[in-house]
Amino acid sequence: MEKGAKVYFHYNHTDACRLSRWTTRESFQYLYARPWQKVVDFYADLVGSGNGASTLRRLFPSEDHSAGVTVEMPCGCEEIETSTEPSKHRTGRWKRLTFKIVLSYHGGTFDGWQKQPGLHTVQGIVEHFLGRFVDGKKAKQLKEKSMPVEGGAIVAGRTDKGVTALQQVCAFYTWRKDVKCEDIKDTINEAVPGKLRALHVAEVGRVFHPNFAAKWRQYFYILPLNDNGESIISSSESDWTRTSDGEEDDHINRLQEGDEKEQQQTSSHVNEDDRPDIGGLKRRSFSVSKVDQLLTQLEGKTLSYKMFARDTKASRSVGPPTECFMFHARAAETKLPSDTEDYANLQSVMCVELVANRFLRKMVRVLVATAIREAAAGADDDALIKLMDATCRRATAPPAPPEGLCLVNVGYEEFKQEFCLIRGAW
Repeated sequence: MEKGAKVYFHYNHTDACRLSRWTTRESFQYLYARPWQKVVDFYADLVGSGNGASTLRRLFPSEDHSAGVTVEMPCGCEEIETSTEPSKHRTGRWKRLTFKIVLSYHGGTFDGWQKQPGLHTVQGIVEHFLGRFVDGKKAKQLKEKSMPVEGGAIVAGRTDKGVTALQQVCAFYTWRKDVKCEDIKDTINEAVPGKLRALHVAEVGRVFHPNFAAKWRQYFYILPLNDNGESIISSSESDWTRTSDGEEDDHINRLQEGDEKEQQQTSSHVNEDDRPDIGGLKRRSFSVSKVDQLLTQLEGKTLSYKMFARDTKASRSVGPPTECFMFHARAAETKLPSDTEDYANLQSVMCVELVANRFLRKMVRVLVATAIREAAAGADDDALIKLMDATCRRATAPPAPPEGLCLVNVGYEEFKQEFCLIRGAW
């Protein structure tokens, strides 16, 4: 190894696929070297139409979605809204009004959901415009503290930079009695026209919490497929497609966390140039049907997904907080619909649909990337379940690009398979 050469850590896989499995760098390059702009534009059109969840069904026109999600009642609002006690009957602390807001926003426009200084975030914009409905007492307190007059928005689940949401749910409360649902909706829709939309606003009971009350979340991931048979991996390390401005090394160096002891026990550190020449053993493509087989093994099970999470707090990295029940996990191939292109010229994509009671941070993107890696390596159908017993997060692939991810829906009623877009054999 040359002095000053960059060192990378790799997990010591011991199964039969260990020589055919992509490294972290290879996985990263394989997933990022794609026409992502077409997916970004597709999501932008969904958000701009204001009917994204319904339009998403166009990806699978042969499926029967008669019982799917709708914009009019997007997230099982009936049970919650009918239990709301009229405002005039409330007394004391129950006198405040609580509103449930269903939002749609384009991930490529914002720096994620969570409000951060100096960044263009969804929460920052929403709370700024909700400041118009803050009651007088709170507004006075904020001004006395030299703080901006903003409303507080509690969300069902934060999304990262680049991730789109078609039916995100947040809640806002105020003690003002003159606030109307339509006023909130119209105000939010003024903020970033075409990129952020309030689809539905309803007054709900004070006990409603968009995160804790949710029974399931539905995510969708769209991966653009290359037209050249997916042969974008060269057997030569130097021929790999690279990102610019050091972005690749930046991403790779922000790898799975773990203390030094864990890394020493489960990983090896090598210089990429010193590795054996095994590139010829690695497949340059993957089967979408194989990805589907890997994912379906997760359905109907409560499992610990800590190996598929990233950047989680220590308290949420072990035990029950890492366990999720997967209602639905499927993958299928289709084409991005377009009103201006012939069918033969449409972009081919792989769609992954995951529905669970909850998701850990970056879990969907890691799960998608790892399923693709294992499919290309020819791993057994239970490979994802076996990886859950790994002792280091380097056993799983780095997160897939955020541009492909979309939060489709948050459910407050019992889950039904009819809500899903990918159903049955394809």
